[in-house]
Amino acid sequence: MDILLLVSIAQSILAATWRMATPLIYTAIGEIFTERSGVINIGLEGIMLIGALSGYVVTSYTDSLFLGISSAVLSGIISGLLFSLFTVTIKANQIVVGAAFNMIGTGLTGFIYRTLYSGGSTDKLVLDTFPSIKIPLLSDIPFFGEILFQQNLMVYATVVLVPLAAFILSKTAFGLYVKAVGEHPKAADTSGINVTLIRYISTTIGATLAALGGAYLSMAHANQFVEGIATGRGFIALAVVVFGRWSPWGAMGASLLFGVFYALQLRLQAMSGNVIPYQFLQVLPYLATLIVLVSLKGRGAEPKALGKPYKA
Repeated sequence: MDILLLVSIAQSILAATWRMATPLIYTAIGEIFTERSGVINIGLEGIMLIGALSGYVVTSYTDSLFLGISSAVLSGIISGLLFSLFTVTIKANQIVVGAAFNMIGTGLTGFIYRTLYSGGSTDKLVLDTFPSIKIPLLSDIPFFGEILFQQNLMVYATVVLVPLAAFILSKTAFGLYVKAVGEHPKAADTSGINVTLIRYISTTIGATLAALGGAYLSMAHANQFVEGIATGRGFIALAVVVFGRWSPWGAMGASLLFGVFYALQLRLQAMSGNVIPYQFLQVLPYLATLIVLVSLKGRGAEPKALGKPYKA
């Protein structure tokens, strides 16, 4: 019985791992494009919140998942273009602009949510979106069926996103341009590559995927919006990029690792009752982030021009 219980616990944790890692995968893959082009965006948390609220509001008013996701994508595109305007064109300090995005995202989403939904019924606040899809036959496989083949559409989409991002960055002309701009923008400019355009596109891709990561939280994970729903995932995604060494496959692996800690702390909360304060258990993913960053000290493989505005 003890063995069966342990197997059941392991299965539930692993099944939740992919779901918990999904917003990190979206956001980290997007940030890889951004940082590979030489721009660092620490405003991912704010962009995730904006994407989460955009998708939630449109879906709650239209009952359309397509329109909800489209609105999140649009919010990401707008955020990316604004971030690029300040950091690439105006050449403002990228860290300062990112911090401003985080503050704006937190304050603006909280204000809009309270304005639109204060006093509303609880039933209207919960969305009925993105249910789990059981893949015939495969979902019935013992142990692994629940883990791999009983997820929702946005989780399954990461299976396409990661190899697609890896292919774009390593096998296409655009990917080579992104890497060139991030490593030696002057040489890239001299060879005819439009540094400004590549950085605009890369940063916008990054913000759009971060917004989708936020939309996942409100539309496929919690099925509702809560102020601060990102709960630091934007910052953890930054650590995932470093831990994954600016590689889509590495970022996916790192995201799954952090997903284990998210799933584990939830399971421990359920098992411990009131024995262990839940606040202590909630620290696990962030403690893991600190440990990872400390362990990676001195092993950076970041683009040489990362965080440096380019002046022709």
